[in-house]
Amino acid sequence: MTDSRRPIPRALIILLAVAAGGIVTLTLRQVGWLVAPVMLALVLVILFQPVHAWLRRKRVPEILSLIAFVLVVFGVLIAVVAIIALSLTRLAAILPGYAANADQLFARTAERLSGLGFGRDEIRSTLGNFDLRRLSGPLATLVSRLSSLIATSVFLFSLLIFLSVEATSAGPRLVELARLKPRTAAALHGFARNTRRFLAVTAIFGLITGTANTLLLVWLDIPLALLWGLLAAVCNFIPYVGFVIGLVPPALLALLGGDWRLMIFVVIAYVLLNSLFTSLIQPYFIGDAVGVSVTVTLISLVFWGWVLGPLGAILAIPLTLLAKAVLVDPDPNAAWAEALIGSTRRHRKDVAPPTTGSEPDPAAP
Repeated sequence: MTDSRRPIPRALIILLAVAAGGIVTLTLRQVGWLVAPVMLALVLVILFQPVHAWLRRKRVPEILSLIAFVLVVFGVLIAVVAIIALSLTRLAAILPGYAANADQLFARTAERLSGLGFGRDEIRSTLGNFDLRRLSGPLATLVSRLSSLIATSVFLFSLLIFLSVEATSAGPRLVELARLKPRTAAALHGFARNTRRFLAVTAIFGLITGTANTLLLVWLDIPLALLWGLLAAVCNFIPYVGFVIGLVPPALLALLGGDWRLMIFVVIAYVLLNSLFTSLIQPYFIGDAVGVSVTVTLISLVFWGWVLGPLGAILAIPLTLLAKAVLVDPDPNAAWAEALIGSTRRHRKDVAPPTTGSEPDPAAP
């Protein structure tokens, strides 16, 4: 007896998959206030879970190793937020001191624009909106909101504690999962490993970039050079967009403390340094570390930033790795997707060089 059921057309399957993906994406965007903190807490716990494992191997009591683990996670999170808040605070504090320089700069700019044929009223209405004294107010407000957000993030802190406790007992669960679903367990283990690799590579290149930027700003006598170097190192965790965030304060101070030529020099030097370390060298190592191509990295930044906001842009790579671990890696029929989104260099390493026709294949029986 033959099977009379007609196969589902491939076009219909693709349309249903796209529709389901759109529904999931819109749902994630609506609940981004929940998904983003959960993912941040998960990434932090995954990053520092080896600390707990190392303490347990040293026979540290369970309660003490758990407390140390939680303190490390909270300490890193608070340190990152403190650097960003301190940068905004210091920038808001020193900007009013450049008010006279700004007035002279605007006056010279108005004269040049007038020489190019622009009307005086138009110039006055445009440049009159820039006032460093008014700019320091919004910066201070932003700092207070950031501090208030951290002070009231009870949910995130509680989630970190609970996930930290759960992570200490993840070993037996993964063993059981490996017995029931070996490919899924291997995919989740690869997600945790690749997330740590991504964060480690990003931290190393952030430190290199921040040091280079600090030396540059010290040489140019830009105020608070060390602070802007730390800001550049922290912002290195935000792909592509973080470079702009780290560039704005020193470029603004170079413009106000010197002239437009100094600002252009700072911008060009920042572009060259960051292009060398973060755009050319870093993706070369990240591709090997996590197995995701540079193109996918850029697309994931835009996508997760749109879905989850600024925190989604910071967590773009871990979120992409998690989606890959859930949707691609456990399914043997999805090997084609790995070939499309994986690192090109990793694929080259996995492909064996062809043997010539005149030489026997040593693997042949």
